[in-house]
Formats: sequence, structure tokens, C-alpha cells
Amino acid sequence: MKGMTEVLIAGGAVMGASVAFWLTRMDPGISVTVIEPDPGYATSSTALSAAGIRSQFTNPVNVAISRFGIAFIRDFARHTGPAGGVPDLGLRENGYLFLTETETGAAQLESLAAMQRGLGAGTQVLGPAELAARFPWMTLDGITAGSFGPRDEGFFDNMGLLSGMKNAARAAGARWITDRVDRFERDGDRITAAVLASGARRGADVFVNCAGPRCAGLMRSVNLDLPVEPRKRTIFVVDAPAARQPDAPLVIDPSGIWMRPEHGQWLAATVPATDGPCAEDDFAPQSELWEDHVWPALYERCEGFEAAKVVREWAGHYAFNTLDQNAILGRNPQVPNLYQANGFSGHGLQQAPAVGRGVAEQIVHGDWVTLDLSELGMQRVLDGRPFAEAAIV
Repeated sequence: MKGMTEVLIAGGAVMGASVAFWLTRMDPGISVTVIEPDPGYATSSTALSAAGIRSQFTNPVNVAISRFGIAFIRDFARHTGPAGGVPDLGLRENGYLFLTETETGAAQLESLAAMQRGLGAGTQVLGPAELAARFPWMTLDGITAGSFGPRDEGFFDNMGLLSGMKNAARAAGARWITDRVDRFERDGDRITAAVLASGARRGADVFVNCAGPRCAGLMRSVNLDLPVEPRKRTIFVVDAPAARQPDAPLVIDPSGIWMRPEHGQWLAATVPATDGPCAEDDFAPQSELWEDHVWPALYERCEGFEAAKVVREWAGHYAFNTLDQNAILGRNPQVPNLYQANGFSGHGLQQAPAVGRGVAEQIVHGDWVTLDLSELGMQRVLDGRPFAEAAIV
């Protein structure tokens, strides 16, 4: 599609920035406009995420996406160049550790680890004795195995990733406009314009929906359905001086909580028992989750959490795909000039480098090129055919 006059991207956080970044590299003459309502990103999923990356997924395509993502993050300055303005993303390869309490779970971890290693990951499955030797600060009563990524997994600078790609895209000619895409306009099988909150109407040849938890509303504006809704996740910053473990991995506990170290403290969270959609403007933390669920699980699993206190908390939104908790990517077969990067269900930040590249390839070259992402396409949604990702954290 080289030679087009305009690509309009609805949403300019990490996913919109990645699509813009790759478009300007693949076709330097392309015109890219990104519409983003909040240049400070105060409530964006990018800014409010826990900023992790892992290879431990249950679908090979998600592992492959992460394999590219970790290489991109590690070599970020080379990819974005001086214009990116971010020399390093501070990657800390502490790893992820998935724990299980059943023999069936242990066998599943072994099978998944073999698949992940076949794609270049370093996943190891450790028994109770090996876990105790490697993580002596953990209480492992009832644990049968743990799946651990000793390399290529960990935490990084989420806003650095966004800023570097945005800066590089803008230096190459992409424009960011502070406004919100309220709705699309459609004529038959084409999107013809984006109508903004300011009242402006912007036409383009191609439109890209990168609106995060608000993506389904844009689709409804042109009578298209998308099984994505905002779901609230509260993250607690926990000070527990007796439990400091700066080299600890991100631990996914069978109780449903996760925890990871952060600047001498811990981040911890859980999925609410009554998980469901929330209002798009509801960012009030669910403080009760600390006493009811998170702290008891931390106390049982790790030494030193007897005297723990919450020093800060915040809530962000997952763009939760209710069909199968997997991304919905690429050209929409109902309106072929509309492309999507939606429904990441909590793993969009780490998938942004590869997904932005893939969507840009579809726009510029007409199809997936570097990595086949067709399993994550919209057609499965139209067919009601889930392609499930089980490892949602």
C-alpha cells in the first residue's frame, strides 16, 4: 500500500507509538497521524502496567512475539537511534516463576517449557528441592514444581519504551495530535473518517484502532462488535524490610496473586474474585484486596512479610478479550481499511514491538511478513472460534 496519503491511528500510547514507529521505517514517505487524548498518559495501560516481559506463554505465537520483544528491548537504542532519546530501558532479567501445587500442573509446565525452549526461550522446570535451593526465602509447602525463566524475562522501563518509539516516529514525520477519536464513520466496507472529541473530522486511507480498553466503543460506532472490555487491576507497592529480595523473579502463585521486587520494595496484585467490566473512567484502587487476598498469600509464601505495609497503590485497566484473552490483530475483514491492535488482556506492553511491526507490515506490504500473526486475526472472533492463551497474569 505504498504511496497512500494518510494513516490515522486512534490511540498514541505504546501500541499506537509502535505502529507509527514501524510505519515510518518501512515506508519513509508515509503520512502518519496519531490521535491521543492524554499526552501525559496518566491513565493509559502503558503507564499503569507492571512493565514485565516473559517468554512463558501457552501459545507458540505469543512466545515468538516475546522473543522479538526481548531482543528489541535489549537493543533499543540501536532500533530507535539518536532521535529516540532513550539510550537504555534498564532491563532487569530477574525472570518469571510460575508455581503449581499439582502433579498435573507440573506435567503441563514441563510440556510448555519444552515448547518455549524450542523457540529459543530458556525456561526451566524446577522441583521442590531445586526451588528451595534457588529461592531459599520462599515457603514451598504444597508446591510440586515451578517454571522459571532464568534469562530473557524480567522488568524494564515502560515509559522509556513508549517515549523512544514515539520520539523516533515523530522525528521521521509522524504527527501526534492531542484529541480523542470518539467514533469512526463508515461507508459500506470502508471507514471514511474519524470524528474527534473536539468536533474535528479527519479522513484517511487507513485507520488503526489502538484505543486500548476503549477499543470496542470505536468498533460499535460503525456497527462492529469486539469482545473487549476494560477490567480493573489494582497494584500494591509493599514495604516489607525483612522480605527484601532485589533479585527475586516475578512470582505467579497458585493463590492467584503475583509479586515482584521494585526498588527495595515489592509490587503485588491479584485478580478480583468478582472480576468483570468496569467503567472507562474508574481508576479507584480496590484497597480491600490487600487485607482480603494479597497480604495473606504473601505471608504464606515468603518469609519476612509479617510486618508489611502498603505505601502506595494504583489501578489500571486491562483491555480484556472475553473470547480467549488473546490479542486481536491486523486487517478487519469486514472493513479492510481498518486495522486493529486490541484485546491484549494485560500483555500489550511487552507485545508492542512485534505487534507494531506486524500491523505496519500488513499496511505497507499487504500481509504479515516477519512473523505470521494470522492466528491472532479478527476472523476467529467473527467465527466464534477461541484461540485461548492460558498464561494470563
